[in-house]
Amino acid sequence: MNDRAALLKGIRAWLVLFVVCLVLSGATAFPLVHELRWTEDLLHALSVQDHLPGLTDWITRVRRGLDTADADFPFLLYGTDWLAFAHLVIAVAFYGVFRDPVRNIWVVEFGMIACAGIVPLALICGPIRGIPFWWSVVDMSFGVFGVIPLYVVRRRIKRLEALTAVPPGREPAAAWTRRGVDPAPDRG
Repeated sequence: MNDRAALLKGIRAWLVLFVVCLVLSGATAFPLVHELRWTEDLLHALSVQDHLPGLTDWITRVRRGLDTADADFPFLLYGTDWLAFAHLVIAVAFYGVFRDPVRNIWVVEFGMIACAGIVPLALICGPIRGIPFWWSVVDMSFGVFGVIPLYVVRRRIKRLEALTAVPPGREPAAAWTRRGVDPAPDRG
């Protein structure tokens, strides 16, 4: 396998990992009410409250809030449906990078910016919404861990770009034609 093929394979593997995580993160936003009930039951079954009472109290509080919203104001949960949908749509955007990494590197850079944006969002909105700081740290970890595969992908795309770059003046005629330039102008 040549360097170009190896880079492309690595880029695609990292992209698949990132997209799978993004899809799972989004898909779990649909059944939040049930997930919180299952999580609370699991935490109690494992006696987590003996070791991490803050976590179990927080999960119980969130579950009660979701139960109330689901029973009395189900339209509020529509917001989490849109959150899930946004994750899925963003995941689809990475298909362009999978097909042509060099041309679509901007999608990777957009994803990196979005990951960085999670930190100020959690630090600003978390306290406003009464989210415990330790939970904001959990939220921020999605951005920190999400940027890692994107950073690796971006570095590999830059290496792939350098490998496939053609020195000026040595481009094939088809490249000149795509630009609207005739490689052999009429000299008559």
